[in-house]
Amino acid sequence: MSLILSLEDLLGELRHARREGDLGRLALIAYCEVRRWARDAGQPLLADQSAAMITEGPMRSREDFLSRVDHLIFEMERLRQTWPADMPARRSGQDQMLGSAS
Repeated sequence: MSLILSLEDLLGELRHARREGDLGRLALIAYCEVRRWARDAGQPLLADQSAAMITEGPMRSREDFLSRVDHLIFEMERLRQTWPADMPARRSGQDQMLGSAS
């Protein structure tokens, strides 16, 4: 459940920064927050996509960067819609300890 809430929070932050045209905030969220969330959620392709936005060198233009942000938002929205069927539910460290104690 916390992964779903985190995803919704990230989508809200991305949409807000996108509306405001805050490129720095978009880069920070994409590289740090989305990448971390995607790894925790077992989505390595999304993690790689968010990292590549920053690490693949300079963008050709502001529009190119914003296009990639839009695609990232689209992919995250798609994942949110298919969460129960397609996303593995990662257990927190505490849940794993409780599960192994049973």
